[in-house]
Amino acid sequence: MRVEQLEYLAAVTRLGSLRRAAEELHLSQPALGETLRKLERELGVELLERKRSGAKISHEGRELLPHIAAVLDAVDRLRQAADEQHHINRALRLGTVNAATVTLLTPAIREFRTTHPSTQVEVIADRHDGIQQHLTEGGFDLGIVSYLRDDDLPPDLHTTELLRGRPVVCIRQDSPLAARSAITVADLLPHPLITMRAGYVMHRYIHRLLSGSTPSFSYSADGAEMGKLMVAEGLGAAVLPDYSVHGDPLERSGTITYRPLADDNTEFRVMLQRRHAHTARTAAHALHSILVRQAEKRRANQPARRKKRL
Repeated sequence: MRVEQLEYLAAVTRLGSLRRAAEELHLSQPALGETLRKLERELGVELLERKRSGAKISHEGRELLPHIAAVLDAVDRLRQAADEQHHINRALRLGTVNAATVTLLTPAIREFRTTHPSTQVEVIADRHDGIQQHLTEGGFDLGIVSYLRDDDLPPDLHTTELLRGRPVVCIRQDSPLAARSAITVADLLPHPLITMRAGYVMHRYIHRLLSGSTPSFSYSADGAEMGKLMVAEGLGAAVLPDYSVHGDPLERSGTITYRPLADDNTEFRVMLQRRHAHTARTAAHALHSILVRQAEKRRANQPARRKKRL
């Protein structure tokens, strides 16, 4: 017995004739009739009354209909459960601008893996506008983006603030700038400067900070992580949010350090965004909660550690 045989019989019952059922199922009438004859032989019951005018469900077939419906309902539930399981187990996609990938996202994913070991996580680096577009279209489950304090938030996305920070100058430990307690724009200009390319909040901020001044030499990097690596290799200094540098493995190992940017009260915010709750996956909710907890821990620990470092 095959499930489709029961589905075919249910279609004949619902539509009232073998002909109409064959049309709906896109089968020839003889093929549908032969399939149902095989089911009759297997069950030992005449399921259809066949007349010159057509075939319809028999009295014996009607008595079996509640049992057939129960089987088909069970099969539907099984298929739905399988679809949901596939949906749960598919990769969770998170877009990030890399502002705090190492210091915030990495420990959150590590914790997520302990509770969702079968759910793969894809981390995709993108720019602010690209992440929001993918979130809106359903390509990303979550997004981590950066804002300046007065930037408007998108009304069609659920937004949770994770971190706030100030601009700092990221430098090597052996840089001449490391001797200063704070660094001015004038201090920066004689040194090579690593900036972020267009589309990142830091690109917009640096353009405003320099206000037409030009450093001796500049590089353009695709995100904070690449910027920190370039600093570690001695290519120059980078202006980044403090939460991007503090706690980074390169900072913990002593390869890079940071100093506050003098006379600047700019505030950056790291935001976690997703579609509204009724469209979000269970796994996305779980990772969302973990990211919020990790951010709370980081906020609790960062002030004392920053004071000690500086």
